[in-house]
Amino acid sequence: MKKKRILYCMIFSLFIFLFGSSSAYAMEEEDTDEENLAPYIIILSGDPSVDRFPLKETSVTTDIDGIIAETYVVQTYANEGESPINASYVFPASDNVTIHGMRMIIGDNIVTAKIKEKEEAKEDFEEAKSEGKSASLLEQQRPNVFTMDIANIMPGDNVRIELHYTELVEPEENIYQFVFPTVVGPRYASPQREESGENDADKAGEDKSDRSAENTSGNTGEEDGWVETPYLSEGNIPPGKYDITVNLSAGVPIADIRSTSHDIHVTKNSDGSAKITLASSGKNSSESKGSENKGSENNNPNDYAGNRDFILEYQLTGEKVDCGLMLNKGEEENYFMLMVQPPERCEIEDIPPREYMFVLDVSGSMCGFPLDTAKDLIKNLVSNLRETDSFNLMMFSDEAFLMSSTSVAANEKNINTAIRLIDEQQGGGGTELAPALEAALSFLGDQNEARSVVVITDGYISGEREIFNIIDDNLDKVSFFSFGIGTSVNRYLIDGIAKAGIGESFVVTDSSEASETAERFRTYIESPILTDIQVTYDGFDVYDVEPKKLPTLFAQRPIVVYGKWRGDLTGTVKITGNNGNGKFVKEIPVDQIKPLKDNDAIRYLWARKKIERLTDYGINENDPDIKNEVTQIGLKYSMMTPYTSFIAVVDTIRNPEKESRDVNQPLPLPLQVSDLALGGYRIGSEPGGPVLVLAAVLTFTLTYFIRRKKERGRQI
Repeated sequence: MKKKRILYCMIFSLFIFLFGSSSAYAMEEEDTDEENLAPYIIILSGDPSVDRFPLKETSVTTDIDGIIAETYVVQTYANEGESPINASYVFPASDNVTIHGMRMIIGDNIVTAKIKEKEEAKEDFEEAKSEGKSASLLEQQRPNVFTMDIANIMPGDNVRIELHYTELVEPEENIYQFVFPTVVGPRYASPQREESGENDADKAGEDKSDRSAENTSGNTGEEDGWVETPYLSEGNIPPGKYDITVNLSAGVPIADIRSTSHDIHVTKNSDGSAKITLASSGKNSSESKGSENKGSENNNPNDYAGNRDFILEYQLTGEKVDCGLMLNKGEEENYFMLMVQPPERCEIEDIPPREYMFVLDVSGSMCGFPLDTAKDLIKNLVSNLRETDSFNLMMFSDEAFLMSSTSVAANEKNINTAIRLIDEQQGGGGTELAPALEAALSFLGDQNEARSVVVITDGYISGEREIFNIIDDNLDKVSFFSFGIGTSVNRYLIDGIAKAGIGESFVVTDSSEASETAERFRTYIESPILTDIQVTYDGFDVYDVEPKKLPTLFAQRPIVVYGKWRGDLTGTVKITGNNGNGKFVKEIPVDQIKPLKDNDAIRYLWARKKIERLTDYGINENDPDIKNEVTQIGLKYSMMTPYTSFIAVVDTIRNPEKESRDVNQPLPLPLQVSDLALGGYRIGSEPGGPVLVLAAVLTFTLTYFIRRKKERGRQI
């Protein structure tokens, strides 16, 4: 009997540890006093008069005309409680999108948001909030992560926020892909930066929830306050509606339209246009007033549109890609966009030996489906190596584990060893990518082989720019490739590794894609489309050209260049490069191109590309001149940047009592991501480690008691 009591106590302790600790923030969000930043599972309790899910609907409409996508996002907030609230919501966007418009509508009040310097916008918002005025503030936390704050939503209010995005849809291997991220995955914050004194906000004793612009490194400090985001437990989805519509105008017949992420309904028209909607309405079927403060516990997450990237792919008949020179004639400056279709891929017979370092994420957020998918992918990658290649394998979570002290030959024995090690991984612990990457680089050989580091992860970290800095320090030694694993990966990190590392990025959302993606990687790295790409302008006066340098082109996608022009439309644009057949040359006569007066999209695309070079990958993050230049671009083009924000204020005082409750909109976990990605733990401790240890102890104890019982039975 005594042993049974001990067993029951252990089971109860594990229950408390698993659910109590991961719900450390189950009390009122505004009452938390934790020193460390971490996403957490929220159990909504407390005052039932407070509406805990103020975001009632998200409606997305994208108009794709040729290669330019204009997206209009409408977020509808409502306060169905009895107390005034201030709502905060963390949401994603594509990492190459330009947000250049915002409106707020409350009743008869329609306010067009103004773009201001980030500090000034924050001060204006806090002042309006304290005065009882309704206001909204849009801030950029990462190029693909934004926060919306709305002050003084009164009981019975309906608040409509309208956003306008612009981005380019580039074809790859003759397939166009439009991606709209719907949810921000939980981000891991490393304790090593805090211990080394990088967390300036904590050192200064400042409030982490204050998202100021003083620290724009993208890694630490006040700007990372959004990392401490509440999530619903795995399998639960929020009440409300998430709807997506795409209006596609291709100009030529569309051969195929499909979505690898959602069930869709397609209506094609004879003029080369099509309308794409979700097969279901995107509504949570249990949505009701009674479930507003609980979330949805009995709905299938696969039926909810807002917990994974929306991925739309389509192909066109006729011409492969509509390429050429597009000109915009503006009132102050003129802009151009050059898009050139590269030559066909040429197989290279004499391929030199190559050394590969595979860096595999086995942290808690990868547990289950993502890690199973990553295993299939990396087994395909390793199995496709040539016998003249060498490789090594680094697996990491809180700590890193190296397969061998030196790279080994890509023979059957070593490949089987790697596959066995991969199969043994279960997923648990934090995501310490930076030290793992540094360690992996230190173990690369110094021979004359071409070397590549291949990172495989979901990208759920907050220290992206630390990774980019490591890559920048090693560009003379190695090229970098990345594979994002999951339904809602951190594309800023995944794409950034490739862009900063002069490589290529891939996203794998399902195990069925592993073999094809691995084959694409092998083809890309062995037979690049074009190297040493140069663009010259003979007799055509251009300036402010972006990007400054064109990287090696691995995939069959167009070469895209933006810039400004002045003077007469004369001369020739010449594009050259090297491929397997020798020299590639293409010339475009400028005088045959007619400028467009109403194509403002090009100026926004140019501005976004310039900001990407100046700020996205962390190289110039501490340069005050760069900060000033980016700020002026944001103000001039009325667009979001790390240093500019949108602010809208209703001038009338709507909350004369000036009392309101802060509410952080809980997010759904991305589809197929487990609760091991979350926890009310210290920075850097995803609950995988301690949970697995305690679970192992319990398993051992249960096994011991079962065996003892069986032994007594046999003795009887």
